[in-house]
Amino acid sequence: MRMVGLVILGILAAFLVWGFTSINAIPSKEEGASAAWAQVLNQYQRRADLVPNLVATVKGAADFEKSTLEAVVQARAKVGSMQLPADLLTNPEAMRAFEVNQGALTSALSRLMVVAEQYPNLKATQGFQTLQAQLEGTENRIAVARKDYIEAVRVYNTELKTFPGVVWKSILYADREPMQQLQVEPAKQEVPTVDFGTTGSSTSGN
Repeated sequence: MRMVGLVILGILAAFLVWGFTSINAIPSKEEGASAAWAQVLNQYQRRADLVPNLVATVKGAADFEKSTLEAVVQARAKVGSMQLPADLLTNPEAMRAFEVNQGALTSALSRLMVVAEQYPNLKATQGFQTLQAQLEGTENRIAVARKDYIEAVRVYNTELKTFPGVVWKSILYADREPMQQLQVEPAKQEVPTVDFGTTGSSTSGN
């Protein structure tokens, strides 16, 4: 009987340890996803901060395509004017709008770099080279931050739907909602075709 009692106590102790460990899984993974999202925002802000200097530098190139610069300026303005709601991470419409605006800036910057290829004097300036390197580095950081966020959200959303997380959600975390994934990959936005033929530069769709 004593042995049976010890076994029961051992099972109860293991259950209590498991309970105390798993009870905090949802908030812990939620914090991890929120931290990953903060890094995504930081990298996007870093990119937005580069745009004014980039535009100012490119403006120095004679006859640089005006529409290209305007597209970058407008896309950056939309990104800067976005009001991010408190429930952004669980609001599909707000997340979609965020993605669209960031994707538009990515596309505009990509096009600017393509057009810049026809300006050797611009490409040769130290200022442009520095900004180009900084922009490329930032795009890489954005890609890494997005990947980390996607994984953190996958882990968090899985915890909400599987045992034992689903039990703790129903008991203690009923207000927790699945977080929105990043659906649009800005790095894969289509870059408009630029014609550098004898008739002058033009973009597809114009």
